[in-house]
Amino acid sequence: MSLQIDEESLRKIVRSVVEKLASEGAQAPSCGCSAGAGASASGEHGIFNDVDAAVAAAKQAYQKLVKLGIQGRNDVIKIVKDMTIARAEEWGKFEYEESKIGRLDHKIEKLKIVELVPGTDWIRPDAFSGDDGIMLEEYTPYGVIGAITPLTHSIPTIAGNVVSMVAAGNAIVFNPHPGGAKSAVLAISEFNKAIEKKLNISNLLCCIEKPTLDTFAALTKNPDIAMLCITGGPGVVAAAMKSGKKSICAGPGNPPVIVDETVDANKAAKDIIKGCAYDNNLLCVGEKEVFVVEKAYDKFIFAMKVNGGYEISGAALEKLTQAAFEKKGEHYVLKRDLVGKDPEVLAKAAGVIIPRGTQLLFAQTDANHPFVVEEQMMPMLPIVKCKDFEEALECAVKAEHGYKHSAIIHSLNVSRMTDMARALSTTVFIKNGPCVAGLGLGGEGYLSYSIATATGEGITSPKTFTRKRRCVMVGNLSII
Repeated sequence: MSLQIDEESLRKIVRSVVEKLASEGAQAPSCGCSAGAGASASGEHGIFNDVDAAVAAAKQAYQKLVKLGIQGRNDVIKIVKDMTIARAEEWGKFEYEESKIGRLDHKIEKLKIVELVPGTDWIRPDAFSGDDGIMLEEYTPYGVIGAITPLTHSIPTIAGNVVSMVAAGNAIVFNPHPGGAKSAVLAISEFNKAIEKKLNISNLLCCIEKPTLDTFAALTKNPDIAMLCITGGPGVVAAAMKSGKKSICAGPGNPPVIVDETVDANKAAKDIIKGCAYDNNLLCVGEKEVFVVEKAYDKFIFAMKVNGGYEISGAALEKLTQAAFEKKGEHYVLKRDLVGKDPEVLAKAAGVIIPRGTQLLFAQTDANHPFVVEEQMMPMLPIVKCKDFEEALECAVKAEHGYKHSAIIHSLNVSRMTDMARALSTTVFIKNGPCVAGLGLGGEGYLSYSIATATGEGITSPKTFTRKRRCVMVGNLSII
């Protein structure tokens, strides 16, 4: 059943969810929108202020792309991958300076690895033949996709989305997070210049220069937007799912980690630090809290200290908690001041001095500590001692909140792996490796920057952005 909502009602929905987030301590821009609206469209190299003009331009570009077939899509993908890799240092620095979160070296790396996002080879048709004829199922484009991109990974998400969505045959209109809008405009305008020169197609990729609440509402309401892809906060996900359009939505995550006594504590600590410290823990799959069984606890804490972690406790932990969270009634709400900041910044807030090269802070906490129950996105790892695996699993299930996003275990006991997989039923489940292994980085698989947990598609691929269509020819056509 399709739910139809008039434009004014949709705007009210968007505003209400953002206001709710703001009242809970989150900033409204975390959903990819801010107050205010643009008026006119420039349309130069895909950059617009008017949503309807952007969508109309993208629709024309889509119709031209269709005529160029698979080779045209491959040409676009090559342009985007080559340019993203070649300009990784320049664009990584630009995005880092605009967002002021994360780590520059990892911003650059996230752009270089766009090469790993799969392309048109993923949309080969499926065919069946038999006594009654031939059936062919093909993966066909939706048309124009409306995409919301996050502050945490602005250009990498855009480039990855372009590869997947254009491989599927679509054009895209991006409504980026306001905090990363300049980065989005930079990359998309450069992509378009190269696409225009090579293929004579203008505005295949469009971007709203000044993204607002109203531009987001207009994007979801425009009849020529066939699909929405949301990589952002819970507010924009809720609004998109109420829009009546096909929506591919990432939801919140708070990935728990279990460490038991069967593994090498040193390796487990190295893997966890590698994942948690990556881009200062901005990854949605990143290790956010660790539950360690009692038998492994002391060895694990020691391993954390010798592999780049710095332990804080007592008064320092209390000071950092007060700086990172605001208490509202019985609940703690994450502030944004320390999100994605370097360990040195967190250490200063905690009132401690840390050695050069420290990758993250960590602290021994209980299972109900704010750093455990909230998705905090900073290089600070809470570690909880549990009497056994059963208690650790119970705590992990509680901390994950049923988001079905990601979870990690360090164990050589296959039965425990199975028990955790069944209990949490997450989209991504990593065994004995860092979180990035779940994205094809140090583990098998493929890369994507959009992980659709809320709507269930999982780690997106070109197939995610296609319609499956069946063509059947009836008759005895077999020559065997």
